[in-house]
Amino acid sequence: MIANPVLPGWALALLTVVLCAFALWRFVAQRRAGRPAAMWLARTAMVVLLLVIALRPTIPTDGQGPRATGGLEVYVVVDTTSSMAAEDWAGGQARLDGVKADLQQIVDTLEGAQFSLVTFDAAAVQRVPLTTDSSAMLSAVDVLKQEVTTFSRGSSIDEPVALLGTLLAEAEELNPDQRRVLFYLGDGEQTSGLAPGSFESLAPYLSGGAVLGYGTAQGGRMQEFLGERPTQFGDTANPQPQPTDLPPAYIQDPSTGSDALSVVDEPALRSIAEQLGVQYLHRAADSSVAPATTGIRVGALTVEPGEPDSSVELYWIFAIPFGLLALLELYAAGALLLDLRPGRRTP
Repeated sequence: MIANPVLPGWALALLTVVLCAFALWRFVAQRRAGRPAAMWLARTAMVVLLLVIALRPTIPTDGQGPRATGGLEVYVVVDTTSSMAAEDWAGGQARLDGVKADLQQIVDTLEGAQFSLVTFDAAAVQRVPLTTDSSAMLSAVDVLKQEVTTFSRGSSIDEPVALLGTLLAEAEELNPDQRRVLFYLGDGEQTSGLAPGSFESLAPYLSGGAVLGYGTAQGGRMQEFLGERPTQFGDTANPQPQPTDLPPAYIQDPSTGSDALSVVDEPALRSIAEQLGVQYLHRAADSSVAPATTGIRVGALTVEPGEPDSSVELYWIFAIPFGLLALLELYAAGALLLDLRPGRRTP
């Protein structure tokens, strides 16, 4: 038997302790006052039953859902920190524009593979789970934006390591014979004030990939990004971009008061490539991204239907006595309301 709690265990434990302590305190207080106190014991039992229900006890089975084997899993990691808005790509475009153009070519070249997209700035997030739908992958890439400037607190190039480790380990456990490659796209800037961690823990899961570096030694200015704004007050479902009729505002260097410049850190990017055991490729608009995918074979993808999951959840067993006690609570509340009616008050 296993548990699938609806909330973190510590939260369930805290709520249970607080509610049980309150119910028992009221039970003791009622007893000392010479008043009926049995309902408070019933309420304590309801709290315990609710805890068990929230833990969702389950008897697992060996059934597995559909899974894909063979082919290739491609994990794409994109730096979306403010520095990726630096305008030192072709024609004064942002580095993220170069990332999008390169990913379009990579996805087209590796058509038929499974793709997953992870982005990182203040935190790492999986934007696209593994999918063979390349259009979904490219749609997610097309809308990539830098982090909101006001939320920027310094970047760390190793931010995605923990998330990638979890994703790769889970994929390895599910299909140990699958081939996996990783593409890391960023500028290597480390501004958090801490030394970056290592990517070596990810290397055993990979059979290839590349680290792609963006930016120049001369650097580029970075436009501020204040996020999306609603079309009208309170309309968060239909955001629209920031107005374009205003002159662009650039991120300022607090030490000089002038426009900040971001420069590529190639030694940091080469270090990441060495730790992952993949090649490093500095990107520029006048060169091809093709070397990053050279030698990577997609192969044939086979989908196994698997067996339906027939795990048995047992929470309903505890929901029955909880429901009976809830009915008793409703009955007691109704009786109390009747006693409070003016015609029923004791003179």
